[in-house]
Amino acid sequence: MSNRNFNIYFHTHTVSGIVISVVLFVIFFAGSFSFFRDDIINWERSESTALTKEIQLDYNQALDTLDKNHVLHGRNITISKPTTERRVAIYMEGTKDTLAPAKQKEGIFFYLDTQNYKTHTYEESYSLGELLYRLHFLAQIPYPVGYYLSGFIALFFLFAIITGVLLHWKKIVSNFYVFRPKEKLKVWWTDAHTALGMIGLPFQFVYAVTGAFFMIKLLIVAPAVMALYKGDQAKLYKELEYTDPDYKFENKKLANPFNINQVVAKAKSNWDDFEVTRVIIQNYGDANMHLLVEGEVPHTKKFTGVGKVIYRITDGKEVARKNPVTQNNYLDIVKNVLYRIHFGDYGGYALKIVSFLLGIITCFVIISGVMIWLVARQKNNMPEKKRRFNAAVVRIYLAICLSMYPITALAFIGSKIFYPLSQSNLFTLYFGGWLILAVFFIIKKNDAFTNKFCLISGSILGFLIPITNGIVSGTWFWTSFLQHHTQVFFIDVFWIVLASISLYVAFNLKPKKDVVAAK
Repeated sequence: MSNRNFNIYFHTHTVSGIVISVVLFVIFFAGSFSFFRDDIINWERSESTALTKEIQLDYNQALDTLDKNHVLHGRNITISKPTTERRVAIYMEGTKDTLAPAKQKEGIFFYLDTQNYKTHTYEESYSLGELLYRLHFLAQIPYPVGYYLSGFIALFFLFAIITGVLLHWKKIVSNFYVFRPKEKLKVWWTDAHTALGMIGLPFQFVYAVTGAFFMIKLLIVAPAVMALYKGDQAKLYKELEYTDPDYKFENKKLANPFNINQVVAKAKSNWDDFEVTRVIIQNYGDANMHLLVEGEVPHTKKFTGVGKVIYRITDGKEVARKNPVTQNNYLDIVKNVLYRIHFGDYGGYALKIVSFLLGIITCFVIISGVMIWLVARQKNNMPEKKRRFNAAVVRIYLAICLSMYPITALAFIGSKIFYPLSQSNLFTLYFGGWLILAVFFIIKKNDAFTNKFCLISGSILGFLIPITNGIVSGTWFWTSFLQHHTQVFFIDVFWIVLASISLYVAFNLKPKKDVVAAK
């Protein structure tokens, strides 16, 4: 590689990495916990549910219950299960009956408990699991700024990965096995950055690509919308199968009684092991009422197998069908494969744990890259003013990033003690506490103290999480294990293990001067 190309790759890698480092750390740290979003939600509510994406609901009773509080006639109703929990998401469009009262013409979104049929608004259902999940794509920043920002961060991260590989290409194997912890600080950080970067390379590449795709795909396809579809975005979405068929409302009451449970069961029986994940009722109670049942076959049978059936309720006739085993086209494969490899929902807890570890490794790679940048710019021949500025920049970076660990542990305790914690209160606890900690570390001006304090305090709070759960809910982790409450048990044990590891690391860290002295 010529010196010119090396310098181009080096500076591109450094600049792109430094510019995105803090936000990228936040994305990966929150994203690592997001692999356990469903478990966190169930742990917080002290609930347990079957580990399946399938909707388990008595549709007839649920709809009868909802009809007492919301007149369903003429509405389009979508029932889905976005997470593995007891509640299902329900969106009801306004009725198409023009003579209905104005309130019935308004759309409503809420969650429905599948066991007691109680409804909860989005704000009431907001949980720590949802907060961490949405934080990993910066959804707390007003739309679309947060989405686009996270998408472009992923894109810049992709540049950093590619340029990093090009920089180390000739020595990519030999450098992987080199680790010199007793050498000078820059060498230590560089070795750690290179070795751990290579371990997480496939993981990081996948998440850079899929993250950019999910967040800025609208900008990517915008030229196609203008050129191929003449600005008709609805037509594009229809061809990409992001919209469902729409059936005309006839404003005539359905003469015959109908049984949604039977129709869903009929659709489910079309294919072996078919799991229903979404049910759409169009024109509820109308003569032209239709039912769309969508689902998928388990990933153990087919990695991406999405199918659907549409029935006309009047005569029970099947209007359309998509076989999940034989009729998945290239478009289905692209959409579902990208989704599955990003969320890691096809390998059970083993894959989630591995993904979490790789996410935390990526966080360390980000931190080590920042430290390499700092050490390289703390030379004696550099002006004192510039050295202080560089140190201040890194101090702010570390304060923001490292304080995420203890504040996340504290948020687990707070969300359990004060459950149900409203969305605004949860924001105050998490983001307010995060801000206070970060400001404290910035004022303290001691990076070693910041690192050790965050590890130790996060560990102590981590050990308190299962204790808090046991005291508040009366269910200790050994009890939840015996009762087969897998998700609650997992979170308790997960924090015990994580706190043990971070505490071990904290007490085995030595300042560089001690290491040199020992040498």
